[in-house]
Amino acid sequence: MNLTQMVKEQAGRLGFTLAGVTTPDPPAHFASFEAWLRQGRHGEMAYLASQRARLCREHPAQILPECRSILVLGVRYPAPLPPDQTREGGRPLYGRVASYAWGEDYHELLPARLQALVSFIEAQVGHPVPNRWYTDTGPVLERDLAQRAGLGWIGKNTCLINPDQGSYFLLAEILLGLDLEPDPPFIADRCGTCSRCIAACPTGCILLDRMLDASRCISYLTIELKGAIPVDLRPQMGAWVFGCDICQQVCPWNRFASSQADPAFAPNPSLPNPDLPEELDLQPAEFSHKFRRSPVRRAKRGGYLRNVAVALGNSASSSAVPALTHALIHDPQSLVRAHAAWALGQIGGTPARQALAEAAGAETDPSVQSEIRAAEADR
Repeated sequence: MNLTQMVKEQAGRLGFTLAGVTTPDPPAHFASFEAWLRQGRHGEMAYLASQRARLCREHPAQILPECRSILVLGVRYPAPLPPDQTREGGRPLYGRVASYAWGEDYHELLPARLQALVSFIEAQVGHPVPNRWYTDTGPVLERDLAQRAGLGWIGKNTCLINPDQGSYFLLAEILLGLDLEPDPPFIADRCGTCSRCIAACPTGCILLDRMLDASRCISYLTIELKGAIPVDLRPQMGAWVFGCDICQQVCPWNRFASSQADPAFAPNPSLPNPDLPEELDLQPAEFSHKFRRSPVRRAKRGGYLRNVAVALGNSASSSAVPALTHALIHDPQSLVRAHAAWALGQIGGTPARQALAEAAGAETDPSVQSEIRAAEADR
């Protein structure tokens, strides 16, 4: 068995379901990435457009000058049921969380595995090996590298799709100052004429040519966007409070793929369908404790409760009014109060109008005042 085979087998023992090798050559889709940035499709994620990050994405050797090969890895997370098999009827006050965030935070879990794999490689060759590893944390076009390493193709929904196991994968990369045998790239486009993901996206964020308008994506809106969610997109968010799985749920390659996931990502009992009124009452310390090992903490308390308020507004349930009223009047963060006002306007009815009127007389933040006026005008 040669070194590359040994490394891949060790990766499997460490929990990586996919493993492939490519070279540090410039990625084939870098020009498409640059065009995406020029069009402003990255929204407020300014870190993607920094000169240093763009240079590293075009030339991976800028990250590690000694780099001679790149090991690309994938770990499987739980797959939610397809939309036509979910059971949401009668549960209007429960939210939805993207399945990759149901368990442990991969940012904390995978680094130890990557370091262990580097240590294994160094033990096999008998000397230190220059290396740099990332898991959604560095300036690399990881899906481009994964396709070139033979792990799958980039689908119309912009996810990497493996023909045997679908797209529910977290990717990681190890840049190595060592020669490993590169895998042949995955050339075939197996999406064919299918456009289910494009048709299913509530906000219409999936564009042609494997591009996505991140500024309209529910995952971006619930995680990366730090301020107010655009009013015209709020109704399309449904019950999603962190991330979104829709474009993967409708993909035929996920319907027939293996459902086996890494045990470390097994669902936390309070996820994937959080009780929205209870979530809206989370105080800062409670939020920090509940999500201390979860990707959900990335949204921060204000962003997460903002999302919860929108989901409650989309529920159109009068039973959400007490929780929204309490948030509108008492929550310390204006971002949460503003979206609670919008949600009350969506639900309507006498109790909601009374709550808005009470808040209007006491609120001092201009952004919240504006949301209250708009909500009152709508009703």
